[in-house]
Amino acid sequence: MSPYETHKKKDLMLLVPLYEHPADRPEAWELLIASAGRLHSVVLNPDSGPGAAPDERFAAVAGRLRAAGVPVLGYTDTDYGRRPHAAVVQDLLRHRDWYQADGAFLDQASADPELLPHYGRLAVAARAAGARTLVLNHGVHPHPGYAALADLLVTFEGPWDAYRDAGAAPRWTADHPAQLFCHLVYAVPPGAPAARLALERRAAVHCAVPGTGAHPWGTLPYALEATA
Repeated sequence: MSPYETHKKKDLMLLVPLYEHPADRPEAWELLIASAGRLHSVVLNPDSGPGAAPDERFAAVAGRLRAAGVPVLGYTDTDYGRRPHAAVVQDLLRHRDWYQADGAFLDQASADPELLPHYGRLAVAARAAGARTLVLNHGVHPHPGYAALADLLVTFEGPWDAYRDAGAAPRWTADHPAQLFCHLVYAVPPGAPAARLALERRAAVHCAVPGTGAHPWGTLPYALEATA
């Protein structure tokens, strides 16, 4: 049994979107790989998607993460349903072919019921492209119909101040296991109880980082930095 399989039964796992090049932050990627047993998955994002050509550094870290039992999610922007289906599928296939990604992280996913058919088609395409783990990043609680499309819904993405003051989850979430929900929180001050709040709000996957500004996901979660 892999470290990921051993630990995935614990109450809280980490989905880590590390949007840094392995050549610029090799120590961060090494720590991620060494922490495989604590990870739900890692988002691979070479250039706001797979990029225009393969990057051997990203391919190398993706291979090491997969060997450690960690799902590698290829980052793909859906622009809240405005990006054409074919463009999204092209990104999914490039992630598969260039980095052997075994999952997909569909960012800027719409939360509206009107776009459920569109995201249903994208979900089918992602599975056909080999995505064993499919994540929809709505950043808010979507229409409950989205729960049937993915393995994980990101129902919060934002700064700590907003997360701290967020209200209770919609009642429909109680019909699903906590493992379906993820919270991504940035600008988190040291010692803030982000992990505790995630569990209280029935999100079994989370990531809380200190990063701020336009590029908060260039920092590792506190839970990993503390073990460095």
